[in-house]
Amino acid sequence: MTAPLLSVRNLVKLYGGRGGPFSKAAAAIRAVDDVSFDIASGEVVGLVGESGSGKSTVGRTVLRLNEPTSGAISFDGEELTRATPARMRALRRDMQIIFQDPFSSLNPRARVEEIIGEAVDLRGPLPRGERRASVVRMLEHVSLSADHLRRFPHEFSGGQRQRLSIGRALAARPRLIVADEPVAALDVSIQAQIMNLIAALQRETQVAMLFISHDLGLVEFIADRVMVMYLGRVVETAPTREIYRRPRHPYTRALLAATPSIDPRAARARPRVLLRGEPPSPANPPSGCAFRTRCAFALEACAVARPALRDIGGGHQHACLRDDIDTPRV
Repeated sequence: MTAPLLSVRNLVKLYGGRGGPFSKAAAAIRAVDDVSFDIASGEVVGLVGESGSGKSTVGRTVLRLNEPTSGAISFDGEELTRATPARMRALRRDMQIIFQDPFSSLNPRARVEEIIGEAVDLRGPLPRGERRASVVRMLEHVSLSADHLRRFPHEFSGGQRQRLSIGRALAARPRLIVADEPVAALDVSIQAQIMNLIAALQRETQVAMLFISHDLGLVEFIADRVMVMYLGRVVETAPTREIYRRPRHPYTRALLAATPSIDPRAARARPRVLLRGEPPSPANPPSGCAFRTRCAFALEACAVARPALRDIGGGHQHACLRDDIDTPRV
């Protein structure tokens, strides 16, 4: 069996938890709580959940843009948590990120040639003419052109700026890309264009990708496998077709039930699942299963035991004490 390109084990990221000398120490926020997963070369893994579920923190932490509190992160067999800052800089060419907001992630004082050229330089210096040709080829890859070389980011539309962000990420010829809500800041009419572009470039380059989104429709379009997060923990994971056809965790079922569909038959076929209340604070999560306070299927045992992910066949895992949730408990 081929080893995964990225392997994450028992990842934890805490925020806060320390007070000043005259203040009461605040409870630590477990933004990421014991998360484990693998991504193979060329595979796209979708990571979904509500705002505040910890999915963006996972993406930034596996790249060590945020330092993990504990856990192991292995990239191509190398343990990243032990890598020196100099080694991490060298690894950046193989691990890139596409941020949610293309405007704030691009240097407003740099022209396009410099923005893309810096990523090209990660693979080694080139003569000026070759460097410019590489930048132009990448611009054409993302449906821009040489006419844009001398422009600044503010001279582009939101969709064009995100194309620049994608081009910058790909220009380094990485082996792994973390796409953190890459179309969330764009109009719906532009989202489809950018998603088609990302999917086409991923198929062409066979780059591995962690695609982070709150939109299950986007994840279904691009991902080979899906992980669902709630309050810092993965509660279900499965191949994409399986998780959309047969969701097993109550939270996944609720997310899918809330996803709009242009097919009225598909919409009617989905079970109606209503979530109660608001997500609890990650600084003070419920005992046992963190989802139980909003779950229509919760048992008394759910307040005691925190369920671990368990295999239910076919690469499908979920973290729930129940397997009989076709009908809500009355």
